[in-house]
Amino acid sequence: MELPARTFRVTRADLVRYAGASGDFNPIHWSDRRATEVGLPGVIAHGMFTMALVGRAVTGWAGAPDAVVDYNVRFARPVVVPDDDEGTEIEVTAVVREVTDDGLTRLDVTATCRGEKVLSQARATVRAAR
Repeated sequence: MELPARTFRVTRADLVRYAGASGDFNPIHWSDRRATEVGLPGVIAHGMFTMALVGRAVTGWAGAPDAVVDYNVRFARPVVVPDDDEGTEIEVTAVVREVTDDGLTRLDVTATCRGEKVLSQARATVRAAR
């Protein structure tokens, strides 16, 4: 069974707010010059910010944050965020891989940006919300 897709817009302003909240002020998250100097295509979103947005989709499908039993991802590709008012979008989808006898649902999660997977081996285990 496929779960409804969730889409999250990411702008440079979001990256600034996340940097302030996380304390991660690495210039690859705000300076095109510095990002390209280290070989990136431009400013990229923080990996943990991307993971958090995907986690938000998982909690939405689960019905409550405390229904998420396990959540793991690997970063496959950076989320490049252009310097404009539109930013970019991350689309998150999932399919139910298994429902266990003890009521846990295992999900295979896919996160894409501009048609390319940004996470690999993204999986979550959730239980029915109470």
